[in-house]
Amino acid sequence: MSGALLVAGTTSDAGKSVLVAGLCRWLARSGVRVAPFKAQNMSNNSMVTPDGGEIGRAQALQAAACGIEPSVRFNPVLLKPGSDRSSQVVVLGKPVGVTTALSYRARKSELMETVLATLADLRSDYEVVVCEGAGSPTEINLRASDIANMGLARAANLPVLVVGDIDRGGVFAHLFGTLALLDPADQALISGFVINKFRGDPALLEPGLRQLHSLTGRDVLGVVPWCEDLWLDAEDSLSYAADGVVGRPAPPVGTQWLRVAVVRLPRISNATDVEALACEPGVSVRFVTEPSRLADADLVVLPGSKSTVDDLHWLRRTGLADAVMAHARRGLPVVGVCGGFQMLGASINDRVESGAGVVEALGLLDMDVEFAAEKVLTRPQGTVFGEPAVGYEIHHGRVTRSEHEGLVMLPDGSTEGVVDGAILGTHWHGLLENDAPRRAILRWAAEWAGRDGFKPASDTSFATARATQLDILGDLVENHLDTTAIRRLIDQGPPAGLPFIPPGAP
Repeated sequence: MSGALLVAGTTSDAGKSVLVAGLCRWLARSGVRVAPFKAQNMSNNSMVTPDGGEIGRAQALQAAACGIEPSVRFNPVLLKPGSDRSSQVVVLGKPVGVTTALSYRARKSELMETVLATLADLRSDYEVVVCEGAGSPTEINLRASDIANMGLARAANLPVLVVGDIDRGGVFAHLFGTLALLDPADQALISGFVINKFRGDPALLEPGLRQLHSLTGRDVLGVVPWCEDLWLDAEDSLSYAADGVVGRPAPPVGTQWLRVAVVRLPRISNATDVEALACEPGVSVRFVTEPSRLADADLVVLPGSKSTVDDLHWLRRTGLADAVMAHARRGLPVVGVCGGFQMLGASINDRVESGAGVVEALGLLDMDVEFAAEKVLTRPQGTVFGEPAVGYEIHHGRVTRSEHEGLVMLPDGSTEGVVDGAILGTHWHGLLENDAPRRAILRWAAEWAGRDGFKPASDTSFATARATQLDILGDLVENHLDTTAIRRLIDQGPPAGLPFIPPGAP
């Protein structure tokens, strides 16, 4: 059996996903055949794999860090929240139903069998598997049915690194408390700590590192510095601040900026679709949650949604629907992606996701959408404005009637999406990651917005930007973590004799 390691976090967004990606990149650059693994992910940020399934987008990024294609094996259980109390359950890439938090517990033992079998399968194919936990390993109310953190670590005897975000404050309490609320058998697997997002003089931190070792018997195996250049491929939409600028916009190539407002829907999915726009010089991308933020936008984007009809109702309650339609009436461009595209039509017939039946949509496009029980999961290719493009589709809604020209020309001569004057829509996620089509769409948007001074850069490569970020993560691991100690954990497992820290689990 190959070596393996689990990266857990003191909180959500502590840095588990990026640390796993960095470890994978470091190992892959060292010539190791490595794969990522997240037993259970809860996220509406997903993608379609070449084997035709759906996984968390973070695991696709981690696969890229390994230099391998994404696979459903890297994320066997994906939960896609459709409301505060229910989620769609995706197992090995395919949706198997909707569950509530309470009813989900009853399925955990069955899912654990799938998780362990998938992990064992990966460990037989790769030299190292780097696993990512979910949330915190010390959610004491959920420990009995846990399949993603210490439940997985115990079942597979995995050494565990706990990462804490010092930028939030209280990192030593977070790390110590995470350990001290675990029972003795769980504590025996906690093999070290990593501190993430550190700013300042490391000498000031050193006494705390020594005291943490004295209190717990575990070493801090690295302090990762804050890095302004890391912002692509956020694991969850919560990483995007409401009314916050995306990325680090570079000055324009021409004489004008193009201002993009992305409506941050309550159940936004695949928020990362707009990150490719933010890589472009002169393109300012901002998430917005109230109508006034659309007043000076050149381009408005309605992104994907896990609850299209519910998010459409939210648009109307907040006044954002009126603001979007006013923007369109001024002849300014609007782009809709997946659920956002469906909202632009005349009607949505949804008896699958919301059960609402036929509802009136925004009416900016003369088309109708109907939801089907079977989810579309494909990785299509075609041309957009004459430029070759690839993408991926994840949706229940189908366009049943459209009176518009298609945006994407498919190889069989059919079309997908819509382009009609200043309104553009598509079911394709990842479309904007294609460099030439993205530039064509930006030229289209600038023309409709009257931004004659805006010019897309001719040399922006989204693939290069992503690869650069992965290399930064690999460099951070190589330069700031004790890679010798981490490799020892991977090869030899948890150290023997680690002390128990009271009080332990309740």
